[in-house]
Amino acid sequence: MATTMRIKKGDLVQVLAGKDRGKQGRVLDALPRNRRVIVENLNLAKRHTKPRPVRDSTRMGGANIIPGGIVEKAVPLDVSNVMLVCPTCRQPTRVGVKVKELKGETVRVRVCKRPGCGQEI
Repeated sequence: MATTMRIKKGDLVQVLAGKDRGKQGRVLDALPRNRRVIVENLNLAKRHTKPRPVRDSTRMGGANIIPGGIVEKAVPLDVSNVMLVCPTCRQPTRVGVKVKELKGETVRVRVCKRPGCGQEI
């Protein structure tokens, strides 16, 4: 299976399935090896953490402590459960790729597949 994905870090995506269906958010991290993406403020899981000391934070003696408690953390979503939102037509869309000539070089450009749009992403 190819490890390239058509969704990249910083893209605006809409969730298609799961508890956050219909919500939109920015991609914080893309994990192409696992075919997963981490979306900002979506698919949150709670993690219980212990308080722990920070080593050499000030070098002035007093030990600083990272507080413990319940932390909400964004966990990865499968890339098949999200769809890219086109920046021009503001609709969730499939992503196509066009080869384009730019200053004598061939460049692959992502494009919107919605009828009537076809703009570069």
